[in-house]
Amino acid sequence: MVLKEYKSIFLQELSTVYDAMEIESFFYIILDCFHNKKRIDLALNPAMEIDALDLLRWESVLSDLKKQKPIQYILGETEFYGLKFLVNENTLIPRPETEELVEWILESTKLELQNTKLKLIDIGTGSGCIAISLAKNLQNSEVSAVDVSEKALVMAKKNAEINKVDVNFILKNILETNDLEVQYDVIVSNPPYVRNLEKGEIKTNVLEFEPHLALFVEDNDALLFYRKIAELALKNLSENGTLYFEINQYLGKETIELLENMGFKNIELKQDIYGNDRMIRCMR
Repeated sequence: MVLKEYKSIFLQELSTVYDAMEIESFFYIILDCFHNKKRIDLALNPAMEIDALDLLRWESVLSDLKKQKPIQYILGETEFYGLKFLVNENTLIPRPETEELVEWILESTKLELQNTKLKLIDIGTGSGCIAISLAKNLQNSEVSAVDVSEKALVMAKKNAEINKVDVNFILKNILETNDLEVQYDVIVSNPPYVRNLEKGEIKTNVLEFEPHLALFVEDNDALLFYRKIAELALKNLSENGTLYFEINQYLGKETIELLENMGFKNIELKQDIYGNDRMIRCMR
């Protein structure tokens, strides 16, 4: 079948579930994954054909997309900070906002500590996207990563191998940890922060397919992970070490107050590209 003709079928089949721009995006993500071709390649070769086996693969993806399964889980991979990451139902799909958090850390550490061997730890690493991106871009560093999910760490270890970096992965329930036993220059975390009362704002493809363990917290203690990680930071951050969080956009003020009351200094709140309060940096 001529792929350009199949594109029309693909767009039509998904038109009741997604908007046209998102469907176009899906089409070209699959084109790249299955055929290693870009939009320009199809434009230059409109007669490009796919065989019966390839058509079956496309149809399988189409079927999953109709169920609103995330394209990243269907293909088993995604891109984050210019790197390839494997993902599955045990790991959150990395978000662009988290890339901004990585960028903020890299800008700060490269500017302030260019010639220092850094020790960094990512708490709640999931796919390993934060830890691995930091390790890839901070060659003179030691990076560790913690997660409560053994299955998530299996995926994170594979991603470290794919991206050719050394990361020390640790299986640990951070809520049951009283000491990290190492002094770190940077502690970073993107912990669960979506309150149950906000579930109505969550898209179906996230709510039904992504791991709730990594997403949700109880309404009556939404800052549970932030408080615990900040307590550990007071013990395990080196002098003038830095703590970074990705946060719930609705709880910026409350998170700042928590950190102020715990004695952190130089607290800075940063918005993401969408104008939402999304990241906090502070020092011990």
